Amino acid sequence: MTARWPSWRTDLAISLVSFLGGLVLYAAGGWRVFLGGGPWAHAPHWVLLVPMTVMAACCLLRRLAPGTGEAVGLVALAADTLLGGSLGTALIFTQVVYDACVYGRPWLWRANLIGSVAASVLAAVAGVVASGDWRGVVLGLVVALVAVLPTVTGISVRQYRDQARVQRLRAEEIARLAAWERRQAVADERARMARELHDVVANQLSAIAIHATAVLSAPDPSPQLVRRAVEQIRESSVSGLAEMRQMIGLLREDGDPGAADPATRPGLASLPQLVAQAQADGLAVELHTGGVDRALPVSVDFAAHRIVRESLTNAWKHGTGSAVLRVDVDTDRVLIETDNALRTDGPPPGGGHGLIGMRERAALLGGTLSAGAEDGRWRLRAWLPLRHSEEATV
Repeated sequence: MTARWPSWRTDLAISLVSFLGGLVLYAAGGWRVFLGGGPWAHAPHWVLLVPMTVMAACCLLRRLAPGTGEAVGLVALAADTLLGGSLGTALIFTQVVYDACVYGRPWLWRANLIGSVAASVLAAVAGVVASGDWRGVVLGLVVALVAVLPTVTGISVRQYRDQARVQRLRAEEIARLAAWERRQAVADERARMARELHDVVANQLSAIAIHATAVLSAPDPSPQLVRRAVEQIRESSVSGLAEMRQMIGLLREDGDPGAADPATRPGLASLPQLVAQAQADGLAVELHTGGVDRALPVSVDFAAHRIVRESLTNAWKHGTGSAVLRVDVDTDRVLIETDNALRTDGPPPGGGHGLIGMRERAALLGGTLSAGAEDGRWRLRAWLPLRHSEEATV
């Protein structure tokens, strides 16, 4: 809306509407309604249009120079008062005061508040003294309506806008911090996987060296022994190349390879231990497995272990004490599914970095992971392809 209707057009529209409204009040006889007379009361009625026009022009300065606009408006109001006081000029002045409190500097609204209250009191006293009747206090009420009321309204709007701006900045800062934490969690997970793959490739190279040493150590190796050794060397090298390709994709930046986290080294072979640990923590696990005794690429095995462990941890933290775990392995993929009821007194799982790490592992292996709450239950489904079982070409 702001791009289609710039602020200067809004200011111009307010100024024109104020001027036209003043003309309507003038035509309806809204002139010399306050004092009924004044030092310049003998002037023609149309002269009242001059301060009214100046007052409407002050609305053009509502954003650009609100303090200057209010100062000019005070001069125009003083001239209008000397001419007898017209209703249109007084009403436009309320807009000028309001704009000065909303868009002006902080000291301006404070000065307006003090000055308008003081002017209202002085006008009430002057009205009583001039008329000799207590009903002269009405003059102070008129000044309060023209000056105090728009000042208070402008201060309220200004404070609301300031609070909204602070809340918006705070929300943006929280969003930036959350984005940074997500990036950091992804980077940590990639570094963890890179360390694991570093150990895997080292193991494959060690196996190649062992088989080559066995052949070289034999005094008169038979063709069958040489063939078996070469086959083992080829199998280890192909697997190592596949793992190395993935490690190069993970290592976006130089880092300390370090030692692999011992908690992530086991694979699906440790599935019974994971379930037993979850049950020891108080989570009743209903386990369904299929094909978990198949040989898996080490990176997939590590990722599957990590996903199972994190999903059971989420079920224990945020569930009602029971979960269903399904792990199915076939010739081309590993399928992991967990299903548990959610507690009503806690947030759903996935608010931390565990879910981010699981998704990152699945994505880097070419798989998918979906998780979410549905009908009071938390369901997670991970699909990991066994692509590293294919032969790599040099």
